[in-house]
Amino acid sequence: MDMAKVSSKGQVTIPVEIRKKLGLKAGDKVIFLEKGNDVILVNSNRLAFAQFQEEMMGEAERAGITSEQDVVDIVREARRKLWEERHEGDV
Repeated sequence: MDMAKVSSKGQVTIPVEIRKKLGLKAGDKVIFLEKGNDVILVNSNRLAFAQFQEEMMGEAERAGITSEQDVVDIVREARRKLWEERHEGDV
């Protein structure tokens, strides 16, 4: 268990092991989530990514993407189209 002292300005230094566990670096933002009588400290980037993943659940299946090869094919086609658009007048 790690402990920190609250300063007169309400500031707390997050212990190094907790920062490592949360993947926090200088300048990162954190979110305080209330859960009952407790407050949970969360890395805001990780929370945003988790929410994005949750929102995207099932989208691949709805788009007909069923394998890794489908993703490779989509990326290859997108790159081909982009290349053609950029080099349209080069011939």
